Amino acid sequence: METNSYLSFTLAHETYAAHVINVLNILEMTQITKVPQAPNYMLGVINLRGTVLPVIDTRMKMGIEQTEISKDTCIIVLEINVDNEKIFIGSVVDSVKEVLEIEQQEILPPPNIGNKFKSDFITGMYKKGEGFIMIVNMNNIFSEIELGELVSISN
Repeated sequence: METNSYLSFTLAHETYAAHVINVLNILEMTQITKVPQAPNYMLGVINLRGTVLPVIDTRMKMGIEQTEISKDTCIIVLEINVDNEKIFIGSVVDSVKEVLEIEQQEILPPPNIGNKFKSDFITGMYKKGEGFIMIVNMNNIFSEIELGELVSISN
């Protein structure tokens, strides 16, 4: 049985999880410098150990209602692979919860109706207690054009 690790996080009171292979770091919310003419889902950039890191509003990108920034709001630093190139992105989430160890057979197929965003973001669902956690494929959140924009902004 194959078990994978997933970092769970919240957006607008719903829990999601991303494979830890994409997660490099978790940062406290910090001052974000706005970039003129950036896409509307891009909050701006931060300096991460001398590197310019584009920061996106994960809620907006996934079509989820906006909520206020709180003391729990944080930035997940992600490594996204595009055409064998690694791109680093900061993804703002409402809070980070825990790392879940999930066996592959415990992941149910994604819903095909009534979801709040395009289903290609979602690779499956994990039943935890009475609810479900949506498994998000961070590599599928952006189109290639959007990733190109993020790369050009970070350079």
